[in-house]
Amino acid sequence: MPLRALILGSGFAGQGHAEAFRNTGVEIVGMASRTREVTEQVAADMGIPYATTDWQKALSDLQPDIVAVGTPGGAHFDPTMAALDQGCHIYCDKPLATSAEDAKKMYLKAEKAGVKTAFSASYRYQPHALLAKALVAEGKIGDPLEVECISHPSLSPLLPFGWSNRLDQGGGRLYNNFPHKLSIVLHVLDATVTAVNGELRYDVTRSPVVSGVHDFRKRGQFAPQSKDEPGLEWEAADADSTYTVLARIVPKVHPEQSVSALFKHGSIHPRFDPDHMVFYGRDAAIHISGNYASGPLHLCPQNGKWEEIPLPKNITESLPDIENASVRNWAYLAREFVADIQGQGYAGYQTFQDGWIFQEAFEAVRAGTGWVELPPE
Repeated sequence: MPLRALILGSGFAGQGHAEAFRNTGVEIVGMASRTREVTEQVAADMGIPYATTDWQKALSDLQPDIVAVGTPGGAHFDPTMAALDQGCHIYCDKPLATSAEDAKKMYLKAEKAGVKTAFSASYRYQPHALLAKALVAEGKIGDPLEVECISHPSLSPLLPFGWSNRLDQGGGRLYNNFPHKLSIVLHVLDATVTAVNGELRYDVTRSPVVSGVHDFRKRGQFAPQSKDEPGLEWEAADADSTYTVLARIVPKVHPEQSVSALFKHGSIHPRFDPDHMVFYGRDAAIHISGNYASGPLHLCPQNGKWEEIPLPKNITESLPDIENASVRNWAYLAREFVADIQGQGYAGYQTFQDGWIFQEAFEAVRAGTGWVELPPE
């Protein structure tokens, strides 16, 4: 019998989770989301037999093996805790919760329940990030010393008001961009984060109210051309748009030697130099182009020249056959998660413990009080 999954959320993440788990052979038995018409239409389009706005009823009716939580972060806690009461394995998008207190409760309850959990900061499975991980493991850069992650996507400051503008719903760039970056760095270096320091900026303090937005990716199509358009209504926005984070990263192979990591992201600033991630070592450096390590990847030895390193066949053949990068990465994580549930072993994917520690890091940066050790006592 195949494993059976209930999907929470009918937006991009919910649809992506459903496709990801189907790619692993899991049966998608239902979808629950906020708006009845949208949920029923998405479920029908995806061939999902059960659609509802009542996630509690869905849990009771369907008794799923897996619950995939693809709703905004502010809606993760209650259904996750209820699903844990039923002994479900949980696959949850980031942020795990909107407070470190709630994230820790979710982690501890999952541990007590003895179920498997997955924390979906899943861009660590980008093919060029996997290549960087392999090169570091082969010693191509020597001892890692420093990491630099810079991105400026130049988003419209007039994007329609929604969950991404609300801190209580898991909005903001720290919750939604930084987890992927931090996850990539930790994966490439096979490391843990032991301390953070940073600050946020809130450059967008209000956003226009525009109807019709459901798919998060397409919200830019609904943005007004000018803040002076007649008839616009506005809502206050309290989520951050810019972050600067310093992190102390400790590779497992050299716990005595920490790596300095800089994460700089400004969402509404115009980009001049391309977004990038760079891993500096004692002997060489790796440069990956793109906001989320989309590639290409170049390697440069000390006093040498930059050379592009193509993706090897073993990496390209390991990827799920899915074109969209987000969905492909969700599927990669789902594959590792399902294999673990089925007794094939843990492959190192991130769990609720990581989601809790990440949330502690977010709160430390938001407080802006200097260096904070992780995890807290």
